[in-house]
Amino acid sequence: MSHLDWLPMTEAAPHRLALVLCPGFSNLALPLVSEPLFIANWLAGRPLFTWRSFSVDGLAVTTSAGAALAVDAPLGPEDVAETVLVLASFDTHRAAADARLRAWLRRMARTGAILGGIETGSEVLAAAGLLDGRRVAVHWYNVEGFRERFPQTLAEPRRMVIDGRFASSAGATATIDLMLELIRLHAGQATSEEVARHLLVSPGKLGPAEPPSPARIADPLVGRALALIAERLSEPRDIAALTRDLGVSSRQLQRRFAASLGKSIGAVWRERQFARAHQLVQQTELALTEIAIAVGFGSLEAFSRAYRRRFGTPPSRDRAQSTGTSVFGPPDVRGMDE
Repeated sequence: MSHLDWLPMTEAAPHRLALVLCPGFSNLALPLVSEPLFIANWLAGRPLFTWRSFSVDGLAVTTSAGAALAVDAPLGPEDVAETVLVLASFDTHRAAADARLRAWLRRMARTGAILGGIETGSEVLAAAGLLDGRRVAVHWYNVEGFRERFPQTLAEPRRMVIDGRFASSAGATATIDLMLELIRLHAGQATSEEVARHLLVSPGKLGPAEPPSPARIADPLVGRALALIAERLSEPRDIAALTRDLGVSSRQLQRRFAASLGKSIGAVWRERQFARAHQLVQQTELALTEIAIAVGFGSLEAFSRAYRRRFGTPPSRDRAQSTGTSVFGPPDVRGMDE
C-alpha cells in the first residue's frame, strides 16, 4: 500500500469531506463513512472532521433500499473539500455518464483534494479519467467488468487500496477499513485505534477480498476437479474428459462431489457456467455471442434459452447491475431447481 500525501490535523483546521451520493448507493455505506468520523470527533472533544453530503442537482437521492435521502447541497463551482468520497452501488453507469459530475470531480482533483471511491464509486472516478494507472480496490464480483471497462486502471479484488491521493474501498465493511486509515493519516494512530475499539473492529484488513476458492474444499480431489472446471468454462461439459485427466473413474468422482458438495459434477459445472455468464452479462460490455462462447454454449440461441430459464429474463434485458435486474445465487439459496 502506498501512502497518501495527507498532512496531520491542526487544531484550527478540521478536515473537510464532501460525500457525493449517487442514485442507488448502498444504504449501508453512508453510516460506515460518517460514524467513524463522528466517533473520532467525539473522542477528541472537537471537530477533527466535518462533512457535507451532495448530489448532482441537490435533490434527494434514492438508496439501493429505495429510501429517498436528502442531501446538504448540489454540486457547485465554489465547493471546497480536502477529501471527496463518491458513494455508489447499483446503476453506477448513470452516474459515471453524468458530464456535470465528471467535470466537478476533475475540478476537485485539480484543487489537490483526495478522491475516494466507495464500492462502485470508483467507477465514477475512473470514468472521469482520474484513476488511470492507479491501483483500485474492486469487489470480487465486479472486478472483471471494471477491468474490461477501464483497462487503463489497475483493478484488484482487495478490501481497500490507497494509491497516492486516490483511495478506494470494495464496499461493505471494507469501508470501515478505509475510514480508519483516513483517520490515522489525519488524526494519528492512537485516535484511529480508539475509533476501531469503539466500533469493535480490527484495523488493517488490507488483504484480498475474494470469493471462496477451490483450494478451500476439504477433499483435495474435488478441489482439483473444481480448478479444472474453472479452466474449462468455455468448453462444453465433458465429465469423461475431466475424470480421465484426474485419473479417477466417473463413479468415484461423482461420489466425492456428492459427499463434499451435495451435488453432481454436472450440476456444479452448470452453476459455475451460469455464474460466469451472469457476471459477464451484467459486468461487461462484451457481445452476447462472445459471452455465450465464453461459457461453453455453441450458439447464442441456446445460451439465451438457458439463461432465461435460469434467471427468468433473457440476457439482452439483463445487461446492467441494478436492483431491477436478476440476481445470481445458487439454486439451493434462491429456491430454484437445478
